Amino acid sequence: MPRRPPGRTSLAVMCGIVGYAGYRPALDVVMDGLSRLEYRGYDSAGIAVVADGKLAWTKRAGKLANLTAALAERPPLVGTVGVGHTRWATHGPPTDPNAHPHTDCTDHLAVVHNGIIENFATLRAELKDQGHHLTSDTDTELVAHLLEEEMATVPDGPGTGLPRPGALATAMRTVCQRLQGAFTLVAVDVRDPEAVVGARRN
Repeated sequence: MPRRPPGRTSLAVMCGIVGYAGYRPALDVVMDGLSRLEYRGYDSAGIAVVADGKLAWTKRAGKLANLTAALAERPPLVGTVGVGHTRWATHGPPTDPNAHPHTDCTDHLAVVHNGIIENFATLRAELKDQGHHLTSDTDTELVAHLLEEEMATVPDGPGTGLPRPGALATAMRTVCQRLQGAFTLVAVDVRDPEAVVGARRN
């Protein structure tokens, strides 16, 4: 998805995935989108919001009501960029750790995913060998860690100490070249805070 132009907002809804970059509270927009997707069926749900240089996320197995209850028990996820997901389990059973979104080792980025990554086992073994801490049984989590690796190689913008604008899109393109299968991916990153990036194959 493109970076939002000044004065514009972006909302994308696809296959149990909602991404938003705009000026309204992302939590409200994304949760509304997820509620509209309930009719498709799912076994878990989650949301991540980028705000003030941090990533805040909550996810729960079961119905959207479980996610809503969990959100009510914590400080509000305040921010205007976010992503949410309703999941049917493929890799791993429907549990809280397997629900989307998935994050990297540093909690800088969050990823949601539909589809199947066929070279899951090979990539998982590689990431474990590199010292990544994997907390779920899913193929989706691998994408978060692959993006983490790519974001670490992106040059900083002049004088910012942060990756250049568009870094997340560049990282996503590179990661997708390593993935086998059919999938839709959407990601957000605190280091590219106005972008919601999506990718789809087949």
